[in-house]
Parts: sequence; C-alpha cells; structure tokens
Amino acid sequence: MLPTPKFHHLHLNSTDPDAAIDFYTRQFPTTAKGNWGGFPALKSPNDVMVLFTKVETPPTSEPQSAIWHFGWHVTDARHSLETYKNRAEVELLPLYTTDEGGSVLISSDTWPSIGNVLGLTKAQIAEAREKGIGPAGGGGFAYMRGPDDALVEYAGNHPAERFNHVHLYQEDPIGALDWYQKHLNAPMRPGYAPTGTGGNGNTARGTDRTWPALNQEGMFRTPRAGVEFGDVSMMWYANQGDRPLVGSRGQLQDHIALSVTELDAWIEKLRGEGVAFLEEPYSLGDTRAVMIEGPSREALELVEAG
Repeated sequence: MLPTPKFHHLHLNSTDPDAAIDFYTRQFPTTAKGNWGGFPALKSPNDVMVLFTKVETPPTSEPQSAIWHFGWHVTDARHSLETYKNRAEVELLPLYTTDEGGSVLISSDTWPSIGNVLGLTKAQIAEAREKGIGPAGGGGFAYMRGPDDALVEYAGNHPAERFNHVHLYQEDPIGALDWYQKHLNAPMRPGYAPTGTGGNGNTARGTDRTWPALNQEGMFRTPRAGVEFGDVSMMWYANQGDRPLVGSRGQLQDHIALSVTELDAWIEKLRGEGVAFLEEPYSLGDTRAVMIEGPSREALELVEAG
C-alpha cells in the first residue's frame, strides 16, 4: 500500500493575495508570508500552506461546492476573540443559538454539546433549558470573515497555533469516507467515528437541525465523518441544501493539495480504480502534480514531494 499523502496546501483565488496574506499573518502571528511554486504563500508552522492565485474578478463561494471553510487551532480562543473585537479589520460572525434568534460569538457561550457530536437539536435545547444547563465556558470554536469573503474558523484551547482543518460538505458523508480510505489510504480522524450508516449513496441526511450554527435556521450535523492527512483534518457533514454541490475549481476555495512521494505510482493506482482526473500531470514550480476529483466534485491536487 502506498503511504498516506500529507496535507500540502489549500489553494485560494484572491483579488489581492498580498493583502490577504498580510491579514492572516496579523490574526495568526505564527504564520509567515512566503512563496511556493511561483504562488504567494501563507506558511503555517506545521509545514502546510495556503497558496493564492491572483484573479481580476472577486471569487465566489456560490453555488456551494464541497469545500465549506478552513480553520486554525489557537492557544486561547477567548483571548483571540477579545483581541479580534478590538480590530476594525476583523468581522466576527455570530453563532445563532436557536431558530428564534439570539447568538454568541464563541460556541462555549451557549449550551454544551452532548457526547462527541457538536450542536443540540430543538428537543435537546428544550431539555437543557428545563435542567438549567448553562454554558461550559473556556475554549470553543468561533468564526471571522476573511479576505475575499472567506469563512475562517479559529478554535481552542490547543497547545500551539497552526492551520488544522478544512471542513467540507459531502453528498454522501459515509460514502465519502469510504472513498478517501480506498483511494487515498486516509486514516479516520481520531475520535471522529462516523455518525449514520450506509454508503454508496444510501446515507440519508438527518432530519434534525442543530445549534449553534452560522445560519439562524440551524444546520444538519448527521451524518458526519472525517479523515486526516498528517496533522490536518478534513471532515464533513451532509450537503445542507437541495441543489447538488458544484465543482470547486474557480471558486474562492479552488482546491486542496496533498503531497505524495511517488506520483507515477499514485497515478497508476487511481486510474486503475476509476478515479476522475481533472488535469493530467503538469509542472508545478520545481516538481510535478496532477488534479483529481473527489466524491462531491472537490478538486484534489497531488503534488510530488522529494
């Protein structure tokens, strides 16, 4: 079996890559501005990057692709929140606590989750109210609006600040787990056993919306699943809408890149398994890459690493 790829970078389209990178280095001070493969780069201390392509027209995130948002670990989410409150350039995004309204800026300021599934259903919120259960306080997850209208999560409290995840949607979350494990030899994210059963298109989206959520009507959080590439997680929920997810190329979040040591062997394996290729092997800086399509049309770049 070929070794599991490592997370290499997330590739964004931006009208002003330099300004975007400057924004992120101010908000996440362990990051650094650089360059890789001819692209402006935001470098995280865990040896992963966000790369940028300059575009003339503001990139869009609609209609929704499989790539939802990306995020950082921070050492003290509440300290980060208080810092961001005092920065005019940072737009903090509310997390709605019910469909009736009301919101918080960090998840730990509302009712705590039950078990290992984020968010409470209406029935669970009613029960929490009846029992007088209050917020847990401490670390949690929170969001800001980044350059080019990017949705950026920061969460803590963690030992070190670093880029740590890309959150996705999938048409079939359990089937997507099967796809990443079969084709990319990806291990399941620890402590993130999938909710729901099925696969191969047979997994139905749960019917209960949950809160806190970025949208007042709540979000569907079952089924869910996730994998890891190195120390970066890729996890997902079901497609939240009624329209199929679209391809990610050309959108704000253009593609996700993974590094491999034997690109030709990977190409042979993936062709043999019937994986769709979006681009044949091409030069990328001082190396080579190929672009394939994930289970919900997310573009995945395999970069040959020395």
